Amino acid sequence: MRIGLHLLEGEIEWSDHLLELIYADPLCGACDVGCKRNLDLEIGLTLEALRVKAVQDKAGPMPGQKKVIENIKKTGNIYASSKPRNGWVTKDINVCEKADTVYYPGCLSSFEKKELARTSAMLLNEAGVDFMLLPSESCCGNVAFSAGDVETARSIAEKNIANMRATGAKTLVVSCAECYRMWKVDYPKLLKIRTSDLGFEVKHIIEAAYDAWKAGSLELDSPVNLQVTYHDSCGVSRLCDDWEPYKGERGWMGTIEPGLKRRRGRQGLYLKTRELLEAIPGLELREMQRTRENALCCAGGRGTALDFPELSSFSAAERLREAESTGAEALVTACPWCVSNFSNVKQDGDPFEINDISQILLRAAGQGGDKE
Repeated sequence: MRIGLHLLEGEIEWSDHLLELIYADPLCGACDVGCKRNLDLEIGLTLEALRVKAVQDKAGPMPGQKKVIENIKKTGNIYASSKPRNGWVTKDINVCEKADTVYYPGCLSSFEKKELARTSAMLLNEAGVDFMLLPSESCCGNVAFSAGDVETARSIAEKNIANMRATGAKTLVVSCAECYRMWKVDYPKLLKIRTSDLGFEVKHIIEAAYDAWKAGSLELDSPVNLQVTYHDSCGVSRLCDDWEPYKGERGWMGTIEPGLKRRRGRQGLYLKTRELLEAIPGLELREMQRTRENALCCAGGRGTALDFPELSSFSAAERLREAESTGAEALVTACPWCVSNFSNVKQDGDPFEINDISQILLRAAGQGGDKE
């Protein structure tokens, strides 16, 4: 925050070291929820704003992020792939022409981790949820927004929201925590609207599965004999509180009027996830030392690994050590980026499993599902 003030006052200028300080951060929200326990400092918004200024001043984004943003502009995906996004769909998956629910897998699951798109879609089929795909699906714009390129991110948000509204569907289900945060929080932030003003509900596959399980349409009665620990991905934990625009005045000693409802990371999918896992016969959940809004980020998302791969690998390895210290046999998470990052740092020959929650739930529903 002091760096931002000095930049605004012209006391410091952009440098390679300053850009590294601002961009070598996974924007995971841990500092934000930590600071708000004492002083209600908006650290997360400040970090995002500093990156916006870096782009506006033509100092940012970082090279790797810039390349991915260009890929999105040219091809609609982060890989610059010309292959169809729905190449993950197999004959055993029922996709409707028209439905009240749209399933949006995101770039990583559409092109690289196709088994995770398939297990999520199969889970929706198993739950009796009819779903369609977006007719003209493209990237959610996570890297562009996270890098501070808000003009590109806003254009993507407007296009994706228009495409979603045009389907007439009432619910968008995503299986990527990064996509979940973008659609639910950052799109409204970019467009200066409330999350409730989107015109449709954004659900993670966790919420879709939970609702179906509670309604009795998804049965999790097949034993999964496994000791697991759960990693709270940032996008489905401390970063997914609903967004609501704020406008007010700052007064004496920094007070603001009207009062601001702070986003403290408490609306995450903490209880629903654990209820689902604990409902599975044979499965034992062992919690890590840092959980829920205090979980350690794996640093695999928000474009961090593109320009700071050593930091990303270090963070994932540290979290993996914490997971294995619980005595569990497997780690379960709710984001393909976390699955990918943990899998990349896992030592060869290590029997410790890395699973997406859709894979575990599908096994509990009586289907084997694709394992990582």
